This record gives sequence, C-alpha cells and structure tokens, in this order.
Amino acid sequence: MHSNKKLLITGGAGFIGSAVIRHIINNTNHSVINVDKLTYAGNLESLALVEDSDRYAFERADICDMTTMRCIFSEYQPDIVMHLAAESHVDRSIDEPGEFIQTNIVGTYVLLEVAKDYWSDLIGSKKNNFKFHHVSTDEVYGDLKRADDLFTEETPYAPSSPYSAAKASSDHLVRAWQRTFKFPTLITNCSNNYGSYQFPEKLIPLIILNALEGKDLPIYGNGKQIRDWLYVDDHASALLHVALTGKIGETYNIGGHNELQNIDVVKSICSILDDLVPSKHSNIAKYQQLITYVDDRVGHDIRYAIDATKIANELNWTPSETFETGIKKTVQWYLNNTTWCEHVKNGSYQGERLGLVKNR
Repeated sequence: MHSNKKLLITGGAGFIGSAVIRHIINNTNHSVINVDKLTYAGNLESLALVEDSDRYAFERADICDMTTMRCIFSEYQPDIVMHLAAESHVDRSIDEPGEFIQTNIVGTYVLLEVAKDYWSDLIGSKKNNFKFHHVSTDEVYGDLKRADDLFTEETPYAPSSPYSAAKASSDHLVRAWQRTFKFPTLITNCSNNYGSYQFPEKLIPLIILNALEGKDLPIYGNGKQIRDWLYVDDHASALLHVALTGKIGETYNIGGHNELQNIDVVKSICSILDDLVPSKHSNIAKYQQLITYVDDRVGHDIRYAIDATKIANELNWTPSETFETGIKKTVQWYLNNTTWCEHVKNGSYQGERLGLVKNR
C-alpha cells in the first residue's frame, strides 16, 4: 500500500492527463493538482465527473511561466510530479514548429528547474520519496524498418517530425537533470492512445464523428502505416503505477500489444458503427464507402511497435483491454456523449488537419 500522495499533473485537461486524473480520483485516495494552460486541446469538461472532489484542485497556468510555477509548487507542496503537458499533434508541428519547441522543450526545462529547486529544499521522507515522472512518446524512436523489430528502452532516438524531435529533446533534458543533479526522475514512452474524451483531430475520434455525419473518412497515403494502439484507461493506470513504484532513473515503454494498419483501424470502426447505428445517409449503405485517400504526411513514419516486456516483468503491469474490446467501448462512448463532441466541434477545431481529399 502507498500512503496518500499529492500529485501535481501538468496537462491534466488534455486527453491522457484527464484520464489519469479520473483514474486517480475514482480509484485511489491520492489527491491531484491539475496545472493546465487550456490551449485548444485542453477541455475541463473532460473532468466534469471528478471536479467536485475535495481531492482535486485546478490551476490555469503556463508551464513556461517560472514565477507562477514556483508559486504553485510552494502552495501545494506536491509529492510527485507527472509531466504530461505538451503540444502533441504531428501535423500541427509541421505547420507551426515554434509552439512545440516552446512548450515541449522550454516548458520542460522550466518545470525541471522549478521542481529541482523545490525538491532541494525538502527534508526527510518528503525529499527521499519525491519523483518527477516525465510522460513521453514512442515517436522519439523514429520508425521501425523490419517487420519483427520492436522499440525497447535502449532503442536509439531518431525522431522524424518537429513534434517527436521536441519530445526527444525534453527526454534528454530529464535524463540530464537526473544524471547531473541527481534529481529523481522517471520517463515513460507510450504507443498511440485512443479512448474517450480524445480531441477529434486524432484518427479514431475523427473517423467516428465524420462517419456519423456522412463525411469523408480521410486516410493518409495508402493507409498501411502500422501503430500499436493503447487504450487510454490502461495507459492511465500504467502511468500512476510507474509514478508510485517505478525505479528512479529508469525508462519504461508502455504499449497495448495491438499492432494494426491505419486502414484496418478505420474499417473496424466502420464495422462497429454499421452494427450500432446503421447509416441513414442516402449516398451510402455501409460506412466503409466513405473512406477516401489523401496525400500522405511529409516524413510519415511507417511503423511503430513497443516492446513492453520491462514494465511487465519489473513492475507487473500489463494492459487490460484488447483493441477489439477497447475500440467497442470507444465508439460507444462517442455515441453516448454527443454533447461533449458538439462542444468541442463548435470551438476552435473544425476538422481541418487531414489534408485535401485526392481526386478519385
């Protein structure tokens, strides 16, 4: 058993961050301080079910603002930091890399400095048990060339996009602060997440919502890019487990053991929708008829796949959901939560990220 901890979570209004907070509030006695700037992908509606808990607090703040971050650390005195705040969309990083450099690199630097100074002043068990958990991505490894290759914790970094390069840079900073200053850090690198409350610029919610509206289902290139899919609630449980039990200085890869081509992901969503809400659109009988191919993303990685042996063997964690069970829950959630979807779609995001449909 772990004594009740105070966890400061950056980016807690985002997709993965909100899942972590819901998991903590609903399944443990730990308390949470959510620090989020509320940029376009941050949505406090994703936390409506837990926001009234006396173990939850929210601070709207930019992790690049050192003065404000020092005040937050001083006021709340966290036991663990879980750093999830990041710009995370590859297409946006190609269009506007500067925002990714600022948030993912400079923001991580500021947070490391503030947390290190805070930790340095702690005493006794509070200092000995403090942890800084940096949440990263498998995209820092680049892509895999051979069909049987997997990313391990020792895979060399070879990022392909401004987004993954910025995340790789932040990982290096975290390791440097641990090595140079003996600052107690952990890193996790995860595969593609999916599930409830995901911002609809990402593949799975975009496909679900477009299909329901009878819109084109855009697929990059030939759709044969392979990703390892991790259900977000599994990821949330893994992140808390690492934060509580992980060994200082270690990296843990978190995967879902579900390698699928993008086109097969889309077809599986169409099949589930055919069963749950058969098409009423006059132009199609089956949702797969909406699939259209768009120009491929520049520098598009072909295959990601995670070897999650270490976290299974050393921390005894494995995912609970298969892709088949997780994707059914995900589609059903979007069908049941149309109000959340409408509020998101009525805001700054209008589904513009996936390029122009090719002329067929």
